Amino acid sequence: MDVLTAVEDRVRDGVRSRGIDPLSDPASVRELVDAAVADVLMERSDGGSSGEARALTQHAFSAVAGFGPLQQYFDDPDVEELWINDPGRVFVARDGVSELTTLVLDAAQVRDLVERMLRQSGRRLDLSTPFVDAMLPDGSRLHVVIPDVTRQHWAVNVRRFVVRSRDLTGLVDRGMLTAPAAAFLDAAVVSGLNIVVAGGTQSGKTTFVNALLGSVPGRERLITCEEVFELRVDHPDWVALQTRDASLEGTGEIPLRRLVREALRMRPTRLVVGEVRQAECLDLLVAMNSGMPSVATIHANSAREAVTKLCTLPLLAGQNIAAGFVVPTVAGCVDLVVHLAIDPSGRRRVREICALPGRVEEGIIEMAELFVDRGEGLVRASGQPGAHERFARHGFDVHALLDSGRRAA
Repeated sequence: MDVLTAVEDRVRDGVRSRGIDPLSDPASVRELVDAAVADVLMERSDGGSSGEARALTQHAFSAVAGFGPLQQYFDDPDVEELWINDPGRVFVARDGVSELTTLVLDAAQVRDLVERMLRQSGRRLDLSTPFVDAMLPDGSRLHVVIPDVTRQHWAVNVRRFVVRSRDLTGLVDRGMLTAPAAAFLDAAVVSGLNIVVAGGTQSGKTTFVNALLGSVPGRERLITCEEVFELRVDHPDWVALQTRDASLEGTGEIPLRRLVREALRMRPTRLVVGEVRQAECLDLLVAMNSGMPSVATIHANSAREAVTKLCTLPLLAGQNIAAGFVVPTVAGCVDLVVHLAIDPSGRRRVREICALPGRVEEGIIEMAELFVDRGEGLVRASGQPGAHERFARHGFDVHALLDSGRRAA
């Protein structure tokens, strides 16, 4: 038996005898690991070196209380995402750029790691439910698909939420947008405008919404609705809601649309909906139209496509919902659309900030470009936003804000 195996066996024996849950009580596991490493090395004639002791401690703790061979990537603050296509092909992404790691697992290790990740989530994975979407203890988002939906191997994806910017100033420092655009968006959030953040997968929508919510005044009550908890907001009055899958009996499901309706009964002054994909879009628009300042994210390739999607998704709510109702509602209640994209180097950028003045011509919603990036950075465009009275009510001169953007350009 090698030294590492001896340490792991002692730690696992201690975990079982003391009834410790390694994932929820890592401090107790750390104590057991430290004691086991000291005992095992003391039994050797040389007593071991300090470097060997540190390596044993890290490996044993990762194996028992962490995610084994994957733990090194969870401990790396630069890793934004990791995924497993098959046991021998494990990838990670850093700063938007993916790379194949040298890590090689086997099928049993992959299944064991997934089961460990799901242990605290309350969500299941079996032949009747071949997909799972769950949150890990550190806030990362786990998605797994198993055969026969996949061809042969379990497909595992872990999207880590690395909080780098908690306000718009942080995004400016990272080069995601310019200071004039950030000042305008800060004023828009304070003034209670309805903002939709659009972009593709991994374009930074969640990070951007977190930064936007950093501008919400502390006196407001914030309710967030998500499929899986991803938003992390430093706000004194905040309630986070998450969807729930159906039970084995097929009951108890709580979809995002239900969360939006329930959130409106919780006295919010600001509503946030993550990943609008289906009929919940109708409930979001109704909330916006009733005077509830809201922020939402949506997958789209441009600001115009985001607006088109907002006009289409509510039709999924039922046959009695017509485009003649939806289109003017979107035009009248959505104030701003911010589109994000990833540039060729993997950097996340704001590509467009567009306003909806509220006009519809022949079924097409008019849009005004406020800030655009046509390859040379985000600059002030010629468009003008609506909602001037809301800016003025909160002490902002919207023309001065936008003129500063023009001068900066």
